[in-house]
Amino acid sequence: MSSHHVHLVDADHASRGALARYFEAHGLSVTVMDSAAELLRRMHRQRPDVVVMDAALPGLSGLQACRQLRGEGDRVPLILLSARNEEVDRVLALEMGADDVTGKPCAPRELLARMQALLRRANVAPGQPMLSMAPVDIGALRFDIASRSLLRDGQVHVLSTVEYAVLAELVANPGIAVSRERLLAASHGRSDGLLPRAIDVAVMRLRKRVEPDPAHPRFLQTIRGHGYMFVPATAAPAPAAETRRARPRYISRCSPAFSPPSTT
Repeated sequence: MSSHHVHLVDADHASRGALARYFEAHGLSVTVMDSAAELLRRMHRQRPDVVVMDAALPGLSGLQACRQLRGEGDRVPLILLSARNEEVDRVLALEMGADDVTGKPCAPRELLARMQALLRRANVAPGQPMLSMAPVDIGALRFDIASRSLLRDGQVHVLSTVEYAVLAELVANPGIAVSRERLLAASHGRSDGLLPRAIDVAVMRLRKRVEPDPAHPRFLQTIRGHGYMFVPATAAPAPAAETRRARPRYISRCSPAFSPPSTT
């Protein structure tokens, strides 16, 4: 746990301080905050390995912040602390996207063990294939996530680790703007020390592979001042006789239930 960074969000100064001291004594780096709004502002500037947050923060609650993160496709490991011990409250927290829920106050030793278990499940190295994701069509190409390849007319092109990781993160979040910082975290180790500009280079290379006209991208679109977005191809209009048939839908693989393969 010594290399991991925790964002600890709790408006209760005494509780927050006690947990922070315990975590730091066990080798963790801890950033403390007193509001969910502050967490959302700082998420991409200082990316944590795990978030521990009070579910009932004043203003924007921890539950609401959790739902917002998951709605944006962010899979950061997240534990909610709830002073309410009713089953319905715990179920609601899990439905909002929390990876784990525990009572408040919680014994620091138990919370540390829960964090360790969560990090083991989420410990996927940058560029490791997301085997739970099905192949995705990008125009005339098919992106085979498991084999890290682009396929077209029987031809196979294996992507580099960075190209694969960036494209996988984008297609896992169709229609969602993904920041350069998040793409950088998905494609590089935290110690690499690269700038977000490296993502622009990776996307430029990917456009040459997947776009019919890289100068006018259709699938990998720029979100000015933020990052990039994958826009799937829309289904062709159905003939009049088939209007009642269900149209194909792209279902995001980046749901709170996504569980990457364990590396332990």
